[in-house]
Amino acid sequence: MGHHHNHHHHAHGDTKERHLGISILLNLLITVSQVVGGIISGSLALLSDALHNFSDVLSLVISYVANRLTKKRASANKTFGYKRAEIIAAFVNAATLVVVAVILIIEAIERLFEPQSIGSDLVIWLAALGIAANGFSVLLLKGDAENNINMKSAYFHLLTDMMASIAVLIGGLLMKFFEIYWVDALLTMAIAIYLIYVGYDLLKESTKVLMLFTPKSIVVQEIVDTINRIDQVKNVHHVHIWQLNDEEIHLEAHIDFKADIKLSEFDVILDQIEKKVYHDHGINHVNIQPEYGKCDSKNVIVQD
Repeated sequence: MGHHHNHHHHAHGDTKERHLGISILLNLLITVSQVVGGIISGSLALLSDALHNFSDVLSLVISYVANRLTKKRASANKTFGYKRAEIIAAFVNAATLVVVAVILIIEAIERLFEPQSIGSDLVIWLAALGIAANGFSVLLLKGDAENNINMKSAYFHLLTDMMASIAVLIGGLLMKFFEIYWVDALLTMAIAIYLIYVGYDLLKESTKVLMLFTPKSIVVQEIVDTINRIDQVKNVHHVHIWQLNDEEIHLEAHIDFKADIKLSEFDVILDQIEKKVYHDHGINHVNIQPEYGKCDSKNVIVQD
């Protein structure tokens, strides 16, 4: 049984944590001030933005905890360690995004029918605070979000929050100068629809990883053809390809050999396979079961 392991360095793990920590504190500050401001001014927009911000705090805390957990070492009863914690975090975050969006839409519809006069000055100042704090958090997490599904979910939470604050600010200005109170509800609905759109995508992506689906960038048949081109290989069957987290893609397969080769010869072929699938498909964990004349199903995909 051949097994190959590529080590990835997590040098940027600590900066990720620091960035998340700063974002959590900033969002707590906005949430508290918006709740107080919403009650004083009578603005439902501020309160719904506060709810949105609070969901951010929760999502950032989940991301932070998941990030810490992934550093924990594997053990006898947790052989993969906590490497999937970040995927679960992304899934939970995406689900909460959609739920928050639905709540916002319901609130906005109610408010469209009953527009209320609102203390707009406070709304404007607190929306500006939200834009500044969320904008800073968005910049902090942008780099980490590009190649990590968990950080991506946290980043989208903050980005939509910043957009919500911009909408609240526009609403506040329109209420102050033109007394157009229904604009607030309209903007809330627009933000909520965008939230559902983003959340659904993330939900789909994280579900695929949790369900051990083959990553969409990989075509199983191409890998099988590549291995079949090796002289000593008779056929490749029983193939499983899955993504453990953002950094690890695993390949497991049975290979039937034409001759009863030595283990040392198998090691040379295994090395060849590892290099090929890593460079061509980004697969960094390879587990091959060598066989000779074994009677089992030779189908590429076999139901276990």
